[in-house]
Amino acid sequence: MTKILTGGVGKVEVAETVKKLALDGVEITVSSDMDAAMKLRAGQADYFLGTCHTGAGASLGVLVGLMGKDACHTFGRSVPTEDDVNALLAEGKKVFGFAIDQIDLVAPVMARAIAARG
Repeated sequence: MTKILTGGVGKVEVAETVKKLALDGVEITVSSDMDAAMKLRAGQADYFLGTCHTGAGASLGVLVGLMGKDACHTFGRSVPTEDDVNALLAEGKKVFGFAIDQIDLVAPVMARAIAARG
């Protein structure tokens, strides 16, 4: 089971969006940033999807500090393709940030790419 945690201002909306996809092998849970960082570091979760108004700093601030920037990527205001996400996952990225007003566009792409890696 792949475990995805959500955080930031749109954490509930991200979780609801991903749950509606009903992806096999994916468990999504609303979290705080600090709890997510601890769970990721302990191997109790696999990925983190964070949101803020710009998709930049606040979506990942705590996670960058505790996980290191090499584990993190922010899309800012851009909407990634599945190929973009797959390339980042292949690089070992586990923590992703994006803008709250793009949840309906970004969260499904992220979740499907993560689920395909199963």
